[in-house]
Amino acid sequence: MRRSSNQMGPGGVGLWVFKLQTGILILQGSSSSGHAETSKVSNMVEWTEFERATIQDIFSKMDYESVGHNALTRCLVVYPWTQRYFGNFGNLYNAAAIMGNPLVAAHGTVVLHGLDKAVKNMDNIKATYAELSVLHSEKLHVDPDNFRLLADCLTIVVAARLGSGFTPDVQAAFQKFLAVVISALTKQYH
Repeated sequence: MRRSSNQMGPGGVGLWVFKLQTGILILQGSSSSGHAETSKVSNMVEWTEFERATIQDIFSKMDYESVGHNALTRCLVVYPWTQRYFGNFGNLYNAAAIMGNPLVAAHGTVVLHGLDKAVKNMDNIKATYAELSVLHSEKLHVDPDNFRLLADCLTIVVAARLGSGFTPDVQAAFQKFLAVVISALTKQYH
């Protein structure tokens, strides 16, 4: 996984750059004070109080059924090749069919409840997702890039719901959280 961007965002707030190198997630960016920061993630991630509070706040206000459904629907519509993992979901022929599919809605909710486990175990996300990583890599054979695609769709849905509350700092914390989850889910692939 690799994301690159300007190091400074609007208002001088630093943006994070995510890289996955040799199984270690590297989070680089600058703090709101403008100082460069780098954090390597292997077994444990260092979270600031702001990041913890932000992630917990986002998930405490989240309507799992609606957000999960909308994020998964967006992923299946925008990236139609991801539909191959959902062949038993029935009609996925167009956006309206996907949006109205109760199995898509149910699985979107499952995904959000899965993320809730990470919120409750932020100090050990890797272990929290160990079994899911094995399931997705060895049994389901899910392309690990699909986790990133779904995370991007989830970010769009959350941003739309939070509106002006989805500030650059909030986005940085949310995307760091999702990057750590993706790293844990793809651990078995390495």
